[in-house]
Amino acid sequence: MSKGVLYGVSLGPGNPGLITRRAWELLQSDKVWSYPVRNANSDSYALNIALRAGLVLPEQSMSLIFPMTHDASILAKYWLRAATSVLEKLRSGQDVLFLVEGDASTYSTFGHLARTVTALDESIEIEVIAGVPSFNAAAAQVQMPLADVDDTVAIIPAGYGLKVISQMLDEFDTLILLKVKPLLDDIIDLLAKRQLLKQSRFIEKAGSPHERVVNDVASLKGEKVNYLSLMLIKNPNRQRGEIIRGCRKKTAV
Repeated sequence: MSKGVLYGVSLGPGNPGLITRRAWELLQSDKVWSYPVRNANSDSYALNIALRAGLVLPEQSMSLIFPMTHDASILAKYWLRAATSVLEKLRSGQDVLFLVEGDASTYSTFGHLARTVTALDESIEIEVIAGVPSFNAAAAQVQMPLADVDDTVAIIPAGYGLKVISQMLDEFDTLILLKVKPLLDDIIDLLAKRQLLKQSRFIEKAGSPHERVVNDVASLKGEKVNYLSLMLIKNPNRQRGEIIRGCRKKTAV
């Protein structure tokens, strides 16, 4: 019996209209659905995107628990448990879709699941369906180009801290900060000090029905925001180095 394929199905950040045709095609097939949840009693953000698109949860479906913790030993246990459940379906010849909000290749739980499944069985075929990341949807919503001509862009979780954020502002034209909730007030103070508040935008739950855009980021000082929050920051005063154009020297004719 041939084994099934594990698909990482990107659904975009929340707006069902951003689901790609390839993802839609797979979701309408008879494949097994799997989706991440924080615990046994929580909803799945990824699953809700599919349901809001008018799709119906198939009988062949399973939730996979990925707890919100930084404890590597706890995470490894849940990754193994999830991979084992998925592998049982794959070895029976069934294809399994793992639903992912945003893009499956960008800060996604799917990467952990795919690596663990492969470690258990190297013969399993993996296919990743690309999707729209939250920061691309956010940039479109606020009409802020992430890069023009020779601009540079950096994407980092805000948890790296203010020192790294400040350094990145010096080195990149556009900085995308993910998961800004824990350091929001400190980031606002840094942007005020760097005179970059007017070049910054805050977006919460980008692309979802509960999306919130704040242009005056200073007004968020002291406010509790959602975990799914990011900031887009442009630094028009960044000092640039020399740009080397072309990859080959011209030869004499």
